[in-house]
Amino acid sequence: MHPDWLNPQWSAPARVRARCTTRAGGVSVGAYASLNLGEHVGDAGAAVAANRATLGQALGVRPVFLQQVHGTQVAVLNAEVRDGVVADGCVSAQRGLACTIMVADCLPVLMTTRSGQAVGAAHAGWRGLAAGVLEATLAQLWRQSQLITGGAGPQPQDTLVWLGPCIGPQAFEVGPEVRQAFVAQQPQAAEFFVPHAPGKWLADLAALARLRLRSLGIEQIHGNDGSAAWCTVGQPQRFFSHRRDRVSGRLAACIWLD
Repeated sequence: MHPDWLNPQWSAPARVRARCTTRAGGVSVGAYASLNLGEHVGDAGAAVAANRATLGQALGVRPVFLQQVHGTQVAVLNAEVRDGVVADGCVSAQRGLACTIMVADCLPVLMTTRSGQAVGAAHAGWRGLAAGVLEATLAQLWRQSQLITGGAGPQPQDTLVWLGPCIGPQAFEVGPEVRQAFVAQQPQAAEFFVPHAPGKWLADLAALARLRLRSLGIEQIHGNDGSAAWCTVGQPQRFFSHRRDRVSGRLAACIWLD
């Protein structure tokens, strides 16, 4: 693993492994330097292929890359699933595969249970978050765990979640449609929108995710706390950011069973 990559600090079972890449460790150049993992952003195909190979070698398993569309579809990964399946969440109960989410300002969310029977990951931009991508991915995670154990299945209090880097609350300017999408569902979400300019607010994406998770009964939430260290926009040397650069590579958050 590259020493600059993020190693989630949480109490997941030992068989559950996770990493989140940074810009470090790849071969791409220019706006994509250096570990761009996105095929769809204009980078040279050979460079992206080399970067993905580097990631797979470091993880020791095959990262499965989704075609993310800011929706709520969840893919169940197995050995037959290839890259490019349309989904914004994925879960797996099989070794040898890494649930992989690409981001460049959106929030990557990794999840598992105390038993570590299955793992999952979700792509939580504001559209997907408001539409319920976390709820959909968690439901499939719990279902896969239940299928393995044959019992009642894990409960929210048995679930562990890690939030990765994303656009921070001092950089995420949004319009009224974004605020309304969240406040209409949870009035308390208004707390995480700070007036910034006429008709504009600064939104705290990580806090909005925590609010939704806690409303489901999940309290073991780790990682991104909204501080500057987690902001993709504010750290150009470490993180890709589409909002900051427009032409940008993609990071990847990965979770797998060892």
